[in-house]
Amino acid sequence: MKFRYTTRGRAALTAVTIATGLVLTVAGCGGGEDDGKSSDAATSSAPTRDKDKGDDKKEPSSPDVASTLAEVKSGDIALSVTSADRDEGGYVTISGTVTNSGGNFWPAADWRGDERELNKNGASLAGASLVDGQGKKKYLVLRDTQGRCLCTKFTGGGVEAGATTAWYAQFPAPPEGTTSVDFQVGSMPPATIELSEGE
Repeated sequence: MKFRYTTRGRAALTAVTIATGLVLTVAGCGGGEDDGKSSDAATSSAPTRDKDKGDDKKEPSSPDVASTLAEVKSGDIALSVTSADRDEGGYVTISGTVTNSGGNFWPAADWRGDERELNKNGASLAGASLVDGQGKKKYLVLRDTQGRCLCTKFTGGGVEAGATTAWYAQFPAPPEGTTSVDFQVGSMPPATIELSEGE
């Protein structure tokens, strides 16, 4: 009889353990519904983006102040360079932001370059270049075998009024001894930037 009670006790204990596991699983699933709260948080961050549209000048300038390597302006368009990194394999990736502080949409038409092959890229940084003044050499944006540039292509053909958009462009790397180059695109003045050391 003791054996029977022990077996029944174990069966009851097993049932309690399974029930507890199910309760915890359901609670865990309930926590998944809390992801709805995190999506609410994402939704609440969306208005922040809407605020960003109004405060474009304030938001990008805060994080970029410490990391901006160069900034040039032409009319209502401001181009900032925030990084210039030598990548493995002999490439340099330049990235930053472009801000349209004007009241009208800005088409990035003159940034795509004059070559026929580059025109296929549409509104982009395909026409950007790096100039190594010391080595007296100009580097064009890299492109694939189909003529697509390794650079940003602007969605919608440009930048909306009051908006800031991130961009990047990849170039062949100048010699290791070259630490400073001029970045230029379209009618923007050249931006002198320091290259990071190769890793």
